Amino acid sequence: MTPSVFALFCTLAALLPCLVHGHMIEVAASKKECFFEDLHINDQMTVTYQVGGGGHLDIDFWLADPDNHALGKHIKQSTGSVSITAKKDGRHEYCFSNQMSAVADKLVSFNVHGVIYVGEDDTIAPVEREIRDLANGLKSVKDEQEYIVVRERRHRNTAESTNSRVKWWSILQAILVFSVVAWQVYYLKSFFEVKRVI
Repeated sequence: MTPSVFALFCTLAALLPCLVHGHMIEVAASKKECFFEDLHINDQMTVTYQVGGGGHLDIDFWLADPDNHALGKHIKQSTGSVSITAKKDGRHEYCFSNQMSAVADKLVSFNVHGVIYVGEDDTIAPVEREIRDLANGLKSVKDEQEYIVVRERRHRNTAESTNSRVKWWSILQAILVFSVVAWQVYYLKSFFEVKRVI
């Protein structure tokens, strides 16, 4: 590897740190789970989430700046995405709340990704611009893949639940049919019995 290529990779690593995290949490009934990200002015952050199980598959979500002003809020949503560009330095908070449910725990899958702001100037090489575009494309593909995984898990759980209910309903119907047949045989048999009078 030549020194100029190595210097280019080091520069790209310093100028374009894209952070991507995928998480799966369980939010207990009547509880909330909060997370924090330290951002600087013009840093970008996107939180994408989907409820994969529990209750009506809905959850409350909000994202707030360091002064606790809501930058994004979703009430009783099963899936959502909030993107922000930080207007001030500090700790930004995002929370998943299951306080509306007294019984059901919720399983939530979410991704957090962001881009640290680097000022655009005319000295950026075309290769670096292409790498930035590729990084953004990969980020979108990763988000879509994780969304598809959660949907597949949800559909599989629904199919397994339906299969189980159909099985038990069939067993119950078979028991009922045999019970009715036994009762009918006993009842009809009583018509043909000869009653003797002494």
